[in-house]
Amino acid sequence: MEEQASDPAIWEDNRRAQRVMRKMADLKSESESWTALDSRATELDELLELAMDEGDESLTESMAEDLAALQSELEDLEFRLMLSGEYDDHNAILALHAGAGGVDSQDWVQMLMRMYLRWSEGRGYRTEVLDISPGDEAGIKSVVVQVSGDHAYGYLKAEKGVHRLVRISPFDGNHARHTSFALAEVMPEVEEGTDVRIGPDDLRIDTFRAGGHGGQSVQKNSTAIRITHLPTGTRVSCQNERSLRQNREIAMRILMARLVELEMQKKAEQMAKIKGEHISPEWGNQIRSYVLHPYQMVKDHRMDYTVSDTAAVLDGNLDGFIVSYLKTTVGDSARD
Repeated sequence: MEEQASDPAIWEDNRRAQRVMRKMADLKSESESWTALDSRATELDELLELAMDEGDESLTESMAEDLAALQSELEDLEFRLMLSGEYDDHNAILALHAGAGGVDSQDWVQMLMRMYLRWSEGRGYRTEVLDISPGDEAGIKSVVVQVSGDHAYGYLKAEKGVHRLVRISPFDGNHARHTSFALAEVMPEVEEGTDVRIGPDDLRIDTFRAGGHGGQSVQKNSTAIRITHLPTGTRVSCQNERSLRQNREIAMRILMARLVELEMQKKAEQMAKIKGEHISPEWGNQIRSYVLHPYQMVKDHRMDYTVSDTAAVLDGNLDGFIVSYLKTTVGDSARD
């Protein structure tokens, strides 16, 4: 990659040059982390041998902290190796959709959006709401959020699936317990022409007047857009921005992510057939349940991972679930 970067011809394609430089910087940073760890381990080993030869127990004891720090850093680097999928280092596009449960499910989508925004903020990620469809009475019918940062997709892919909420409904005058569902889609942000190739006749583009809470100025012109990818039937619409150009750019961004996700699903289904597994994306197969009544519990059904502090989870404390999922799935893949 350094040879590519040193070739002046690479800058004839500025986008390609930037991708190469960015990837090269990431690889350098990763390799330097392992090299530095190896050097520290060698130094510590030599120092330990010297201390043992001289019978210096105080020096040996003081090295225990250094060894613990080394072990912790090694575990962190080993965990990063789990984020080595084809798109794991990409930004993520997160789409949340209300399912069964009426207004409660729309309120649940709003709660999930806040949860993921808080989680992203805690990791230092940038977020941008690309498109949002408000609920009729409360909450959100659907929302699309871009999450930008180091390995955002690699982490967030653990959240893909149906999320189930059990609570006393604030919208029920009888204070009855309700169960609500929401679907989380997680896709990698990709670039047209590299990750996704779209032919000149592959798209049908329709424009229409934006509705909802856009105000009168939004209603007057056809600023909303719907893009259909004809070969797959994949359809994306966007009406969040005031200009047609902005909505088109956002819709294309979401469409390319969906096309990559579609290809990844096909590969996963092919592997499942080979391995004899059955994959079902039905609503009943929730990945996680959030129970707020009659007791407090959040349980991930894939790894049987459970925590009781529901408030912390809904405030963005998701790392325990994500790490547990990645360790389980990567471990299973390695054994296969």
